[in-house]
Amino acid sequence: MTGPGPAGLASAGSGPRVAVVGVHGHGASHVRNVARLAAAGRVRFAAVADPHPPDHRPEGVASFADLPSLLAATPVDVVVICTPIQTHVPLAELALRSGADVLLEKPPTASLVEFEQLSSVLAETGRSCQVGFQVAGSRAARTLASLVADGRLGELRGIGAVGAWVRTAEYWQRARWAGRRSLDGIAVVDGAVTNPFAHATAAALMVDGSARADQVVSVETELFRANPIEADDTSAVRTVTSRGTTVVTAVTLCADLPDAEPMVIVHGSEGRAVLRYPSDRLEVTIGGRTTTTQYERDDLLENLLDHRADPDLPLLAPLSETGGFTRVVEAVRVAPPPSEIPAELVRWEGEGPQRRPIVLEVEKSVTQAAEDLALFSELGAPWACKNNRTTKRSTDR
Repeated sequence: MTGPGPAGLASAGSGPRVAVVGVHGHGASHVRNVARLAAAGRVRFAAVADPHPPDHRPEGVASFADLPSLLAATPVDVVVICTPIQTHVPLAELALRSGADVLLEKPPTASLVEFEQLSSVLAETGRSCQVGFQVAGSRAARTLASLVADGRLGELRGIGAVGAWVRTAEYWQRARWAGRRSLDGIAVVDGAVTNPFAHATAAALMVDGSARADQVVSVETELFRANPIEADDTSAVRTVTSRGTTVVTAVTLCADLPDAEPMVIVHGSEGRAVLRYPSDRLEVTIGGRTTTTQYERDDLLENLLDHRADPDLPLLAPLSETGGFTRVVEAVRVAPPPSEIPAELVRWEGEGPQRRPIVLEVEKSVTQAAEDLALFSELGAPWACKNNRTTKRSTDR
């Protein structure tokens, strides 16, 4: 452990003491964000924890090998957790029981049992848990949710979410848990639907006003893979909410072209709206007239800090509002293993860590699924023929 220096971000300001657990990959962005808030005097950057010490960390910030060591040595008010999926619940519980509030990266849990366990700990401790669904901070997404709730788009025909990205072998080799359904007997569920495109489903349910667990009635999954992994890399999921809305998420990590911007598409009787959630752009078409608006995004950590100061100010992404998404995770978890896409429908490019599969006409299929609110097999996608279909219906509500 390297202790804090005599000056620096750890001692700057008098705000809440914040620690970051998991500092590599996406965790590095959390380190930068906390450093930004510390420099502004909003928080004190107390410490980081990671088995592999960060290459660079702000001056005066202590470094520990793990969260237990950190909590034993340093008082902390807020813990940001950006670690492997299967560690989320034990680390979050440890932080909450220490008296800290938590910003927990998505997906918050790998199963409904874990979700209920973490919910119980929150009720017991009275602490707060914000989940790292950045789309919840998007004012574009919240505006679209208001349009739907107010009936501005008319009666909903459904909501489609589409994503088509490129991921190489290096992505699936980034960690032991990458692309795994389970590891050492513990659920991981690191597939396209539940991790890289988790925001797509979460945003669609949020827009429908159906983000809680009791607002999801059923889930169907069609899971496929072109990569030599356990989890899915090309999938369609159809969810029906208690409002009667059909939500279809269709995604792939085996696209031909460089990453396209994921979209949430609302189909209404009086209009249509397209949310491009990474850029927070909202296109609304009503009466043949289309308006496109660029929105800002609220920072989830800042919102958590504001909630700590004023509990009447709601969290943007409380754990309770991710229960619907967790029901989708559960359906993927208990579904049969993804079907392997036939070799004749896959073209491989690149070598070594940059090698990647391209699934035949996959961009066309994921887009059509979101537009038609249909599963791949219903669209006649070549890799989803009847004898190669993996479908699971969950009606456990």
